Amino acid sequence: VVLYPAPGIGHIVSMVELAKLLQLHAHSITILLTTGLLDHPSIDTYIHRISISHPSIFFHRLPHTSLSTTTTVSMAAKAFNFININTPNVATTLTQITKSTNIKAFIIDLFCTSAMEPASSLGIPVYYFFTSGAAVLSLFSYFPKLHQETHVSFKDMVGVELRVPGNAPLRAVNMPEPMLKRDDPAYWDMLEFCTRLPEARGIIVNSFEELEPVAVDAVADGACFPDAKRVPGVYYIGPLIAEPQQSGFVNDLVLVL
Repeated sequence: VVLYPAPGIGHIVSMVELAKLLQLHAHSITILLTTGLLDHPSIDTYIHRISISHPSIFFHRLPHTSLSTTTTVSMAAKAFNFININTPNVATTLTQITKSTNIKAFIIDLFCTSAMEPASSLGIPVYYFFTSGAAVLSLFSYFPKLHQETHVSFKDMVGVELRVPGNAPLRAVNMPEPMLKRDDPAYWDMLEFCTRLPEARGIIVNSFEELEPVAVDAVADGACFPDAKRVPGVYYIGPLIAEPQQSGFVNDLVLVL
């Protein structure tokens, strides 16, 4: 099984927690790590500790990638662009791995959607790991419809409440930051990510059904997807919670919604 988190210690820790669970069922786990954005010495310390305590989890560093220094776009847009330009590195690595072993699954962060194409071309089943729970999964799945029904940025829709299956009414100005401004490239990246959610073989969610019954039902019924008949399998495997000694990472710079 190969896992591919977005840059930043927060995303890496989440994927490692999933890897710990999967190692009970897989011969080996390989986690691909980007290099060149949101790098921090704590990441190297962390993966060293995990490699020692969990020898069946391997880390593979992708080649260093440079990002343009333009300051005209948001941090989210820069990160999404960085992930996108790493796609050839991911494709090369997956091809190399398939020469010596059979990859049973490729599990990606939502922000790593660009890596879906090369994995699918190699016949590798692609799954998303969704760490934000069923309610946010419902919101993101419904985002393409919200996009079609609105014509201005959510940040400008003061006083407007959005009705999303599985969620309480949400003020438009409280949408996740990368979705707030239509003139931000991150908005269109998020639209692409959310539109392609149904293409995955399945979605793994760090939650459990009893915690979010309304959202879980909305996802199961397909009410939040553009096509209720085209809903990937959804697997609730939570709660996965990092060990206490990992709490020191809370102050690190991470990309979060």
